[in-house]
Amino acid sequence: MNYLAHALLAGPLATDRVGGVAGDFVKGLLQPCPAWLDPALAEGVRLHRRIDSFADTHPAFRRSRARVSDARKRFGGVLVDMFYDHLLAVHWQRYCPEPLADFTAGTYRLIATRLDDLPAPFAPVFARMAAHDWLGSYRDPANVALALDRMAHHRARQPNPLAGAGEELLAAYPGFEADFLEFFPDALGFAEEVRGGR
Repeated sequence: MNYLAHALLAGPLATDRVGGVAGDFVKGLLQPCPAWLDPALAEGVRLHRRIDSFADTHPAFRRSRARVSDARKRFGGVLVDMFYDHLLAVHWQRYCPEPLADFTAGTYRLIATRLDDLPAPFAPVFARMAAHDWLGSYRDPANVALALDRMAHHRARQPNPLAGAGEELLAAYPGFEADFLEFFPDALGFAEEVRGGR
């Protein structure tokens, strides 16, 4: 899952949301909790990891990965994560009564208050995320394509096939959308169960 999905699946607890969005930047084992990491934020990171594991084994998510062309198959998980954030933004009102713009603004505020408690490499990413409203901007497929093009040049090893990968979403849009609509209610139920079982 990508940032927007993790933010929503984290539920109402602020530390879960912050840990969920920043989860990929927290490396290593969480048992025992590292001394530098607030235990409440560690719970959010644990939830993030469990959601990622759930997604990787879900039939609809796996179907989406299979829709990615052979040329980009190695990045299939990354692409589907971003495509699902787009689809979540498009279908936002199905899953959250709070307007998307209010939810994203609130998420940025929450993260800003805890930035010093998170790994240093997350800070510049968060600055760009908030400045360019990554959480809300993926509603437009053109912004997903732009993000993938930037990733192709700045984040992934060169050479790579990520440039132009936005075309993958458009080429199989109905299939990705159907997969997402099957997957996301299950993800919401799973995340709620994990949070309730703590």
